[in-house]
Amino acid sequence: DRHRAGRVLRKQRYQTVLAGERRMLKRINDALPGLVFGIVFYGIVVQLIGVWFVTDKISYSIGLWYGIAIAVGIAVNIATVIYDATAIYGQKDANRRIVAKSLLRYIVVAVLLFILGLFDFGNLIMAFVGMLGLKISAYLQPLFMKVTDRFSGRSDASSAGEMETE
Repeated sequence: DRHRAGRVLRKQRYQTVLAGERRMLKRINDALPGLVFGIVFYGIVVQLIGVWFVTDKISYSIGLWYGIAIAVGIAVNIATVIYDATAIYGQKDANRRIVAKSLLRYIVVAVLLFILGLFDFGNLIMAFVGMLGLKISAYLQPLFMKVTDRFSGRSDASSAGEMETE
């Protein structure tokens, strides 16, 4: 019985991996796939616009995408911390564990930026600009959801009322 449970668990893990990143991200938080998409879209826009105005295009690009990768990592980490906070709420030391995970996130970001600056393999300012993709995506998330809902034909109660009056 124990072996069967192990096989079932392994099968579930395998199916989760095969289902794709979007489904996995959506399991953590419903808004996470859209947030990650917004971060990457922001990166593409900044890359396409800014690369024409700099002399060191490689450093610009590496710094930007380094920052975008950090922003995606931060988004996933925040979503998992929120998920964990709801799962362990009320347990002994729950608050301490949540704060520890948040502090660990800041330490990892600081170390990653320090490494980028120390070895100078990318533009540190562009890494920061890339990390701003998290903020930009978070602010544009409601607009993005409204547009995707309109294109997919779905609507919530507030937008359904707006559609009837138009």
